[in-house]
Parts: sequence; structure tokens; C-alpha cells
Amino acid sequence: MGEEGTEGTLHLLCLAASSGVPLFCRSSRGGAPARQQLPFSVIGSLNGVHMFGQNLEVQLSSARTEDTTVVWKSFHDSITLIVLSSEEGTSELRLERLLQMVFGAMVLLVGLEELTNIRNVERLKKELRASYRLIDSFLGDSELIGDLTQCVDCVVPPEGSLLQEALSGFAEAAGTAFGSLVVSGRVVAATESWWRLGTPEAVLLPWLVGSLPPQAARDYPVYLPHGSPTVPHRLLTLTLLPGLELCLLCGPRPPLSQLDPQASPFPWSPGSPALMGPASPPWPRPLPGTRP
Repeated sequence: MGEEGTEGTLHLLCLAASSGVPLFCRSSRGGAPARQQLPFSVIGSLNGVHMFGQNLEVQLSSARTEDTTVVWKSFHDSITLIVLSSEEGTSELRLERLLQMVFGAMVLLVGLEELTNIRNVERLKKELRASYRLIDSFLGDSELIGDLTQCVDCVVPPEGSLLQEALSGFAEAAGTAFGSLVVSGRVVAATESWWRLGTPEAVLLPWLVGSLPPQAARDYPVYLPHGSPTVPHRLLTLTLLPGLELCLLCGPRPPLSQLDPQASPFPWSPGSPALMGPASPPWPRPLPGTRP
């Protein structure tokens, strides 16, 4: 399956399970996004051998060649994900968890109904483009390890209780129980309800925020793969400092225009009288640290 010059290459395929029509293909090489695509004949063969096994009531989950590891996984008998890795030492467990994260990202940004009841393949392809940036961040090099541990990446701040109090007050004033502070995809502080979010949204939401380009404020529609896979919520974000964002998970209210970062209770946020000159909170090293 491997080809000359593909060392360290990762290919991710997404297909409609019933028809075998490819929905997207994403690739990375050496931890960076790559334009290299698999030939359609290879994609068809990979999906065909999986479907052949299913027709014989045999579940094909993984295979290895001399230089490539392949993992298949179907979701809700509607979506088939296939990943091929020529990275040395790659385990089937890591690739399987990657596929779980990818499907979670698809549900997060498109919704489960669109994925399990495919009415128009071309429309679904267009909608799935919104998930490419997040999915590509799974395929590349990252210091985050939540995709492997299925736990939230965190930073332990020196003044955690003060941040917690300020965050809880801001979330309550905004009319939501779900709030967090996220720095580079890691949670610094969160409300009690945010910590109770199920997997995978607890891992995916901070990762999503960390993968998006910098923006002063956002009003982002999201589905919760565990808690609300068919009814969208709103993820509101405010940039308090470069790389540090205040996140709120809300319903129809409040409108983003009512959230004023100038009025936030954090002493180092924009407009705060406690902010004297260029300064930033003294973030310690992230926990758990680096990807194994």
C-alpha cells in the first residue's frame, strides 16, 4: 500500500457508507497539510474490501503492510472513515481514536442528522468544508494530546480561584452556565457546567477555538456530539489577550453585541484599569505538556 516517498504521510478518507461516494480526503506529510491525494482506484479498493467483509458479516477494522497501517471505522451505518499512515511506530489505537475525533468534529460543525440522513451528497460535501481546519489540526503536529487521552488539555494558572470567580460572574451575567477561558486550545478555567460536558465535545470545543484564526469576537453555531447532536447551540468567543479567549456556550440569547470585552471582570483584559502598559497573565507550562 505504501509508495516511494510517502514516509510520514497520513491520508484520511471520508465516504458515504451506502454508496461509497467520497465526501472528502485530507492529507498531511511530516505533520504539515499536504495536497497529495490518493488515486480514486485506491480509494475504491479500500472501501470495497471493507464492504465485502461487511457483506460476509466480517468486520474489517485494521490492516498492516510493510510500511503502511490502515484503519477503517463506520459510524451509524452512514459514514465510513479510513485512515492510512506511513508514520513509523503508528498504532491502530491512535488511528482509531483519530477517526473518532474526526467524526466528532463532523457532528460538531454539521450535526448528526445531516450525516445519518444524507439527502444530497453535493450539499453535504460543501457543508463539511467548515470542518476541514479542525480536522487538519488533528492530522498535523500538535502539542495537544486530548485526541489520544480523550481528556481535556488544561493549563493550571497561579490564581485559579480568582479566574474561576470572575468567569462564573461573567457567565451568569450573560445568562449561561457554560463558560471557559481557553488559551491555545487548552482550558485555563471553566464553570462547573462546562466541566460536566460529555466527551467528545469537552475535548473538541477548546480544540476548535484553538484552531480558528484570530478574531476579536465570534458567534459560531455548534452541535454537541454527546449532549445535543441534532439541535445547534451558539459558541460565543471574545479575545481578551492574544491567544486567550473567553468562551460561552449559549442558546438564542444573548446576542454577541451585548457582550462587551471592555466590561469583563478580568484584571488584565482590554480596558481594565488594572492593565498598565503591555502585560499578560503569567501562564505556566501547560499540563500534561507534550504529545508522546
